[in-house]
Amino acid sequence: MKFDITGMSCSACVARVEKAVSALEGVESCSVSLLTNSMLVEGTLDASKIISAVSEAGYGAIEADESAEISASQFESKEIPRLKRALLLSAGFLVVLMYISMGHIMWGWYLPSFLMHPVVIGALEATLALIVMIINRRFFISGAKAVISRSPNMDTLVALGSGVSFVYSVYLYIRIILGEHHLLHGLYFESAGMIVTLITVGKLLEAIAKGKTTSALRTLMDMSPKYATIIENGKERVIRASELRPDDIFIVKSGESIPADAVIIEGSASVDESSLTGESNPADKGEGDRVSASTICASGFLKCKAERTGADTAFAQIIKTVQNATATKAPIAKIADRVSGIFVPSIITIAVLVSLLWLAIGGGASLAITHAISVLVISCPCALGLATPVAIMVGSGVGARGGILFKTAEALEHTGGVKIVALDKTGTVTTGQMQVVGLEAQGIAPEELLSLASALERKSEHPIARAIVDYAEQGAVPTLEAQGFESLAGKGVLATINGERVVGGRLELVSNYAHIPQHMIEKAQGLSKSGQTSLYFVRGSEPIGIISLSDTIKPSSTEAVKWLKKNGFRVVMLTGDNEHTARAIATEAGIDEVVAGALPSDKEQKIRELRADGRVMMVGDGVNDAPALAACDIGVAIGAGTDVAIDTAEVVIMKSELTDVCDAIRLSKATLRNIKQNLFWAFFYNVIAIPIASGALSGLGIVLSPMLGALAMSLSSVCVVTNALRLNLFKPLFKKTKNEEIEAEEDEMVTVIRVSGMMCPHCEARVKTALEAIEGVEKATPSHKKGVVKVKFDAPATVSQIKSAITEAGYSAE
Repeated sequence: MKFDITGMSCSACVARVEKAVSALEGVESCSVSLLTNSMLVEGTLDASKIISAVSEAGYGAIEADESAEISASQFESKEIPRLKRALLLSAGFLVVLMYISMGHIMWGWYLPSFLMHPVVIGALEATLALIVMIINRRFFISGAKAVISRSPNMDTLVALGSGVSFVYSVYLYIRIILGEHHLLHGLYFESAGMIVTLITVGKLLEAIAKGKTTSALRTLMDMSPKYATIIENGKERVIRASELRPDDIFIVKSGESIPADAVIIEGSASVDESSLTGESNPADKGEGDRVSASTICASGFLKCKAERTGADTAFAQIIKTVQNATATKAPIAKIADRVSGIFVPSIITIAVLVSLLWLAIGGGASLAITHAISVLVISCPCALGLATPVAIMVGSGVGARGGILFKTAEALEHTGGVKIVALDKTGTVTTGQMQVVGLEAQGIAPEELLSLASALERKSEHPIARAIVDYAEQGAVPTLEAQGFESLAGKGVLATINGERVVGGRLELVSNYAHIPQHMIEKAQGLSKSGQTSLYFVRGSEPIGIISLSDTIKPSSTEAVKWLKKNGFRVVMLTGDNEHTARAIATEAGIDEVVAGALPSDKEQKIRELRADGRVMMVGDGVNDAPALAACDIGVAIGAGTDVAIDTAEVVIMKSELTDVCDAIRLSKATLRNIKQNLFWAFFYNVIAIPIASGALSGLGIVLSPMLGALAMSLSSVCVVTNALRLNLFKPLFKKTKNEEIEAEEDEMVTVIRVSGMMCPHCEARVKTALEAIEGVEKATPSHKKGVVKVKFDAPATVSQIKSAITEAGYSAE
């Protein structure tokens, strides 16, 4: 359950709320975020009892509606306008107060003669200070509530500092009324007003900086579609995207955002999926393909059937994943939590002891109160509370923007601490797009073998099964029906076809049902040495043939493995494939350690063995990887993988590229480094500032006034948040420049031409239409972001024809 919490101002508030809720029977875990003012609770307790416990602790709680549609407005701070109003009003009265208390009394600035009497001046100062304190009354109300609930917080310190200054000044003013006019120079009314005003300045700066920590998420939210064009009774009607429902039919034109996760039922287009995966190159989509909400139809036309809408779309789930990650707590934050629980009471105790010490050594009441107030207002529990969550928020947002999703703050912290990276082969190291490259029948016609194999594999989700089915469909072989289908994970499949048992899979499986001739085994072994995977097929008790398939390594896999090894990570490949094929793929990828022929249980066991040598990351995409993903320290699921793998993993890579695993490690290290810097500053600041405020260096002439203490307290939190914002400068390690991408496209024997003047997807559509009208042009893919058009030919055509068509369309070709 998720709750929105009100009334928190510092880490002491966080500790108080967590303590109150965690004490309830039925609560398994509770995590409160000061940054997002939210709370995540796991357990079986009723929400009303949790809300009641938070209320008794002195704060407010409202159960969040997690089914509501996510919008960018959720990230807008409601505090900023209120703080701005309070600051402007406070500053207006404070300027007058400072003119009287400092300008006139200390420097002799002009005042009308009727205001020159000490009693009148004191009354003016008291009135102006009281107005400023009333404007900023939230500090006193919150501080008092915290004391009543026996959980003093930052507002308590501010209220005490300002309140003691005011009360002591009122005492002196009474003596002035009684004739001790010389005490006018000892009034602290300006300090009472200045303290709350400077804290408000700090709170405003902090709120603005905190707002910037969600910039990555707001950028994504701005891409969210606002409207959808649905088809009703053969007519188009525009509705709000939030009104779209599953099974609705909608159309998407060039340049428009796709409003829901859907399947294409008509049309084709180039779809910009950068909002979802971070991949800048558009993906070609056609009938039967699936598209995701918030991706953009760069060019073309689509008619789609909605499958998931609103808060159920993949895009909305990404945002919720990041939000939940920021609401969870990183293990390193426990250091600050332990300190926060006793911080404010300790500061109040220190302030009292400081005042008593100065009185004991003859410093006088004025000096004792000055130092006590300085100690109260300079101490900053807020910086401690923000040190971890701001870095987690920015790190999670940057990751999401690049297609890397950390499900929890703990995953973000620990990803960079792994020592061993275990990789699945199919779909992880390789593309997973298996292709049939050979078929050898034994005692039956090749077409019959393919027909039987297709019927057997049709009910399997494995990439190899899909490849065989696709190959059979291309060959237009007879379609057969399989009964009693059974999948044996990591071994193969079996079913009954035309009344006979048919088995397909590894040698270990099929040899249990038939004797496999040596020449078939030798044939398969020879193919495996070249990196091909061979499946044996048996009908009844007779072997009927071998089908061999091949897979290709992803271009990013070699780069990723090279980087991992260079940076000291041990890389291991775990696969259910045979030893020869596994070795061939591993050698090509640069992986030295291979575990072949591994069943799901074998992968899990190997992960447990590897954990004895250090923290292990497992990267996989299939159902058979789920046990290993659950057994490792950090499970990473490839975004194109199965739901089971994605649900089991702590990190999801949306682009399915291994180089993003490297970036996930780098981002984790950068975030953890940032958290440590923030915690160091928060602790270091208080360790240095409190002794100075107490007057420990007064013998050297270094004395800190309460006003400077309030300013320092305000800026300390701003420093922590600003440091966290540096994570926005994080850059992917393997992202290609525009020129490199163009060169890669040219290497693929595709003509790439630079085009000037394209400004939007509509410009792209115009160029695409003009070029595809040329005889010999199979496909044109323009990109206004890159300023190029990629042209694929299916017959001879000249570049001059292409450039002429671009010019006639109103653009310039280079």
